[in-house]
Amino acid sequence: MTLLSDEDESFDPRPLHARIAADLRGEIMNGDLAPGAKVPSTAQLKSRFDASNATIQKALQLLKDEGLVIGRAGAAVTVRQNRQQTVRPATSLTPATAGETYPWLAEAAARGSEARSDLIEVREAPVQGDIAAALALAPGTPVVVRRQLITIDGEPAELVSSYYPLDVAQGTALAEARRIRGGTPTLLAALGFPPRLSVDRISARIPTRLEHAALRLPGDLPVLRTLRAVYSDDHRPIEATEMVKAGHLYELQYEFTPE
Repeated sequence: MTLLSDEDESFDPRPLHARIAADLRGEIMNGDLAPGAKVPSTAQLKSRFDASNATIQKALQLLKDEGLVIGRAGAAVTVRQNRQQTVRPATSLTPATAGETYPWLAEAAARGSEARSDLIEVREAPVQGDIAAALALAPGTPVVVRRQLITIDGEPAELVSSYYPLDVAQGTALAEARRIRGGTPTLLAALGFPPRLSVDRISARIPTRLEHAALRLPGDLPVLRTLRAVYSDDHRPIEATEMVKAGHLYELQYEFTPE
């Protein structure tokens, strides 16, 4: 079997400027071009990719639009300091102790960032597909939906949609259009449904219209989607949450202890 080489571009139908941006994007995301580093000059990129000045500028503009590099006329283009944020999903499961901020907010502050969560809507709606399966409910069953937008340094970072069975949420703060003191893990435990197990499924896909608009995404870059099912005693599903973030700006970090 013959493997494709970097020089064989016949398999990539994208325009040259998109291919150039893709290679530079990969170098930024894997750290070959570190935060604060200068992107190779236009002359260097023209030689490397055998491309015109206009094509190089189109490629760099894509990366600027995506928030990966910054630059202005007459100055070098550099990689943004916060080129990619590392998110630890486990922190979103940790309840906030009395008088303390949420762990994920504290982590953002430790990185020098300001994070906040804004509640977009709370309503009842029928569930379908993956969400219905995660909650072990028949398609079309009504549930309580809580949707919020997380922003970091004023920029949209993650769209979070959480779904709760009616017999868990009705008549509680989960069904009210207000923030929940201490977070949902704390409230669920107080309601008699302590979270015992969480199972994450992670995928990358092209964003929906809602996701594209809420996250202010440039072009057709993929989003990183995490579908989390939360179980209480007797393996009863009590929550299904869909977390969607820009795939080129965030990565997930999981920690495991060998058995």
